[in-house]
Amino acid sequence: MSARLIIVTGLPGSGKTTHSTALAAELDAMRMCPDDEFERQGINLWDGDARTRIEGEQWITTLAMLAAGRTVVIEWGTWTREERDELRSAAAELGAATELHHCHAEPEVLHARVSARGREDPPITLEQMHEWVTWFEVPTQAEGGAHDVFRRIESTT
Repeated sequence: MSARLIIVTGLPGSGKTTHSTALAAELDAMRMCPDDEFERQGINLWDGDARTRIEGEQWITTLAMLAAGRTVVIEWGTWTREERDELRSAAAELGAATELHHCHAEPEVLHARVSARGREDPPITLEQMHEWVTWFEVPTQAEGGAHDVFRRIESTT
């Protein structure tokens, strides 16, 4: 089996978890999602220090899995190109192929989804979602071209 890192990027409610879970099952891959660990440990999703710690632990495991020739799906959001480039570069240093999957939906759809799941305390507002859309660095074709595979997953409902 050839090592492969699949980076699934997108805002909250964009379908990252649904997409990543399906990919991991289809590819017999390990899925890295800090929100799952938050839920297991009873940690608030807004806890930035815990997020940094958990993603760091997951990254160490990811590198070991890639070095062993496995496929790993990272579902961290990765809102900036710099974050995504760092992951891609480290995977490439290990000889792993990389894929970038961008999950996208309009702010109203994102907000409806995160509201329905009710996991955030305090809840995410529509105003926050609109603000986050301006912060999120949408992957360009040029960025996608640096990966072995680039996919955009559009969600309307």
